[in-house]
Amino acid sequence: MNAQLRAAPRAILNGLVGLMGLAGLTLVGGGSAHAEWLNLCDRQAKVSASQQDKLFRFGAIIKAELDRSGHKAALMARSGLDLQRFGIRYSHAGVSLQDSDNTPWSVRQLYYACDERKPRVYDQGISGFLLGTDNPNVGYISVVFLPDEQAADLARAALDKRQALSVLGATYSANAYPFSTRYQNCNQWLIELLATAWGHLDLPQGPADPAQPGEPGGMDGLRGKAQAWLKDQAYAPTDIDVGYRLLMWAGAFIPFVHSDDHPQQDIDARRYRVSMPAAIEAFVHQAVPQATRVEFCHTEDHVVIHRGWGDLADGCVPGGEDEVIRLD
Repeated sequence: MNAQLRAAPRAILNGLVGLMGLAGLTLVGGGSAHAEWLNLCDRQAKVSASQQDKLFRFGAIIKAELDRSGHKAALMARSGLDLQRFGIRYSHAGVSLQDSDNTPWSVRQLYYACDERKPRVYDQGISGFLLGTDNPNVGYISVVFLPDEQAADLARAALDKRQALSVLGATYSANAYPFSTRYQNCNQWLIELLATAWGHLDLPQGPADPAQPGEPGGMDGLRGKAQAWLKDQAYAPTDIDVGYRLLMWAGAFIPFVHSDDHPQQDIDARRYRVSMPAAIEAFVHQAVPQATRVEFCHTEDHVVIHRGWGDLADGCVPGGEDEVIRLD
């Protein structure tokens, strides 16, 4: 380990660990040698039988809401690592599909396979999606329901394997700059997929047939068109004040954090602009005012359901109009 990292204050190391989760790494598989020193491929919290039961009950409440919605697709985000130091509640998002071949309301998402050091597209049931949290005692889920036309377009794009893979970048970066095709994070894949669907962007000619299912299609041309469409539509990524200079050097030590795709003025200002769930939701809210949002949270003894675009209170504390369901 680099001596500068060994000597770093605890707050800086905590910030570095938080940065690894900025893009909501869904770390699956064995750890690579480059990541083992922070155990980043094994950061999923250990869950007791009681905690797992409550997470499954929490998932059933969310799934019931999805079933009642009458929609075919929804954007879904979850809390993961504790990113409160950056003012971030949600780190990872995907599209939940009623007609998924995996199971009704599976979440189609990008994840980074540590053992293979590459991104993949992955379908995961609601319960599995919830188990990706870093804290099994308190967690948050945000669901954005889309009007029929926009939901149908997004579902069609997500379920079309060729289209979904055509916007999957070949190289993962947790803090990828949203207007560069050099790298990609999980949320960037989602917003680029949304752009191809809502912008009715044409797929490149010829097959997008990667060597194995779920691998990158490598269509930088389509990704560039998607990013240009997002710029034209005034998409604004999340602006993250990194603060500590050490975090800007993280790419020298961690294989999935980079700075060479970010504008120099951002590096000089010690900030990253990154696609995060809050930015995607804000874009959808502006572009499709008819979209609706439901936020869920759970503690060890209750679930809160909050409807509307305002945020749930920290600590999963219900507001006056929120629904509360007991878990004990």
